[in-house]
Amino acid sequence: MLVKITNGCVAFGTNTILSNIDFQINEGEKVALVGRNGCGKTTLLKLISGEYELSKLDNGETSSIITARNITIGYLKQITFEDETITLEDEVKKAYKEISDIEVRMEKLLSEMESDSNSSVIKKYSELQERYNLLGGYTYKKEYEVAIKQFGFTDEDKAKALSEFSGGQRTKIAFIKLLLSKPDLLVLDEPTNHLDINAIEWLEEYLKEYKKAVLIVAHDREFLDKIVSSVYEIERGKMAKYTGNYSAFAEKKRLEWEIQQKKHIEQQKEIAHLSGLVDRFRYKATKAAMAQSKIKQLDRMDIVEVPELADTKSFYADFEPEYQSVQLVLSAKDLKIGYSKILSTVSLNITRGEKIGIIGGNGLGKSTFLKTIVGAMPQLGGTYSFGDKVKIGYFDQHMAQYKSDKTVLDEYWDEFPDLTQTEVRSALGAFLFTQEDVFKPVNALSGGEKVRLELCKILKRRPNFLILDEPTNHMDIIGKETLEKMLKDYTGTLLFVSHDRYFVKQIASSVLVFDNGNVDYYPFGYEDYLEKAAKKFVDKETIVVKEKSQKKKFTTPGKEKAKIEARIKKLEVLLEECDEKIAKLQEEIQSEEVISDYVRLTELQEELMAQEEMNMSYLEEWGELQDRLAEGSFGCGS
Repeated sequence: MLVKITNGCVAFGTNTILSNIDFQINEGEKVALVGRNGCGKTTLLKLISGEYELSKLDNGETSSIITARNITIGYLKQITFEDETITLEDEVKKAYKEISDIEVRMEKLLSEMESDSNSSVIKKYSELQERYNLLGGYTYKKEYEVAIKQFGFTDEDKAKALSEFSGGQRTKIAFIKLLLSKPDLLVLDEPTNHLDINAIEWLEEYLKEYKKAVLIVAHDREFLDKIVSSVYEIERGKMAKYTGNYSAFAEKKRLEWEIQQKKHIEQQKEIAHLSGLVDRFRYKATKAAMAQSKIKQLDRMDIVEVPELADTKSFYADFEPEYQSVQLVLSAKDLKIGYSKILSTVSLNITRGEKIGIIGGNGLGKSTFLKTIVGAMPQLGGTYSFGDKVKIGYFDQHMAQYKSDKTVLDEYWDEFPDLTQTEVRSALGAFLFTQEDVFKPVNALSGGEKVRLELCKILKRRPNFLILDEPTNHMDIIGKETLEKMLKDYTGTLLFVSHDRYFVKQIASSVLVFDNGNVDYYPFGYEDYLEKAAKKFVDKETIVVKEKSQKKKFTTPGKEKAKIEARIKKLEVLLEECDEKIAKLQEEIQSEEVISDYVRLTELQEELMAQEEMNMSYLEEWGELQDRLAEGSFGCGS
């Protein structure tokens, strides 16, 4: 057990945020915390991290939070760096403080051994080297370099001072450092926000392999499905635990509701039947005993309550475009996009009714492409044009941060002055701005509320071409599902950027992929893109073409399978040889002759590290080939 909360309560003044909370996370567990925006998820994370304390209960009951002794909890709080003049690389390397300290001590011992190679110094060095290896001292540089690259930083960025980075970049740097410090309990609040798909996929793999416990608040359903093994849900102030990933939780919750509903209906029928018998026979002497027995049966009955409907309250907008556009909505030819330099070149025709999802790494021009075609910034070359009768509705991801001193009511009404107050209140109510909410200043709204207000305004204009840049960034899962349904039913044309893979899969009929200056179009959706991308990767990594003539050579599925099986056998032999070499090296390192020879010791340690890396590469290839055999992923080629 790492953390256990019993009957937990958090209140600020008279405002109770959480009550009756029972929660536990154990070593190595990967747990999701889900619920509607505002339900108290972040409050619970701050309670676990020690930022908040439990409130006292008025009813005399006890509440408690117990944490394991010497536990380290990693939680990304407000970003502050001790020294902003140091480089990105040096800041990230702070996550490896123990390794760095050992390196310094080993260097010092090496110097001592050059002048005096006594057994005491050699023993200390050997012990340190063993600890160094255990902590990953020979691989940590590769680990942090991969993380830095996956989060979108270049080799040049590593040498820049922290003060040179933007707020968003500084958050990423702090996040990298947190991940690599490997606390006993890693607490993550919306970790995929503002990460591109490549970074999200790397983070998934990192967390899947993470040996310690992870607690995640996220609205990215695919991300949760791939990582967590249990889910805690907060709904209407109550907490419940479900075993399995997010999809399993959603299915179990649905089944529980159906089972309780069925039991409730059956029990009500039984109650009605028994009550009818009592009413019919209670005053008849010959049946009075039977009637009394039915009354007792009713009194003993545990009532099955009507199950509460899930909290699915969300915005809605049943709208159609004001009019249709012509068939060719947008045509772009060699459209060069960027700021001071060209990021990507796009050639594309979008026809009426298409729903195109744009994906790719950060900084490659996805949002810049949208800004360019809506006229918010100039193109650097090429051409683009819209067809006749195209009416655009554009949502910019930064609209969630815009400021205004106006109330929600005035902000909306000023854009649509011809509407009556009733019509304005009705439109805002559809997007969950009801009663006193409409008198809130826009500046006081959360990011999700600002997104809803902007969508409310955009959809009121009834565009036939929606251009959306990260519309789901500040939405909870119910909000995303609502927008998904709305966009699926939308009869106009849609072009949108999103890093939410589940959202893209649900909506996009085709996908535009930005990849290091190249822009590729996949006409059959996200799954088609994944299949083709996987095939490209396999082809690039495993196929070596050897042609001695112009004649085409065909490989049947049977031959391909035989090749894979032969390679697996070869790898098993290589792995066995590797294991033998590693065992011999480890034995030699521990021998008395070598332990006093620090030069030979260092050589052997380097050789051991090389063998272990080779062993890992063989093992990874063996695993990939086993997966291909299991999936049957081999076929005809030329």
